[in-house]
Amino acid sequence: MTLRFGLLCFPGVQQLDLTGPYEVFASATGATVHLIWKDLQPVRSATGLMLTPDTLLSEAPDFDVLCIPGGGGVNALLTDETVLAFIRDKAAKARFVTSVCTGALVLGKAGLLSGKRAATHWNAMDFLPAFGAIPVWERFVQDGSIITAGGVTSGIDFGLAVVAELLGRAEAETIQLALEYAPAPPFDAGQPETASEAVVREAMSRMAGSRQEREALLGCLLYTSPSPRDKRQ
Repeated sequence: MTLRFGLLCFPGVQQLDLTGPYEVFASATGATVHLIWKDLQPVRSATGLMLTPDTLLSEAPDFDVLCIPGGGGVNALLTDETVLAFIRDKAAKARFVTSVCTGALVLGKAGLLSGKRAATHWNAMDFLPAFGAIPVWERFVQDGSIITAGGVTSGIDFGLAVVAELLGRAEAETIQLALEYAPAPPFDAGQPETASEAVVREAMSRMAGSRQEREALLGCLLYTSPSPRDKRQ
């Protein structure tokens, strides 16, 4: 069984949003993984790592799984009708349409999240209702053929869940073991409700520029609390 995965590879992508699920998908039996963009020149990720697309938007095949990663570069995609039209077209033919982190905002802008339960990075959850989505504070959320993952590292969890849907739990567990994916972080600060107030403020400060640009693009000012520590549903 041949499975075709397509991941959007754009300037300013958060590399782990892409490379986390990429590693899982590429490890699946019979999988072909495409990195898709407008041209095939290397793109610089949000943290500087260079990534090289291998498939043009204009020549991309249909996919079993379409995945939109997040990152600061998402802001430009929110007004890029070429990309949004591509996503709408491929989504109509895919078994699963997926996102990691703020990639969910691109799915929302493409009109794919209306009435859907969805996850995204904790600092972007309050944008989801603007697209008619229902925010859910989970590592990843499936609503029909739409699967959205939370922030950055959740892409690995999500990737394993997608493989389980397509090829069964045994294949997903085999990949998990081969990758030795057994997370045990040294600190319990991976969510706003477990991090200290000072750490939350510092993280939000570092993301403020991208968030303010996003607010301007979407024509709204959404953040009303210094921390989403209560995981509002």
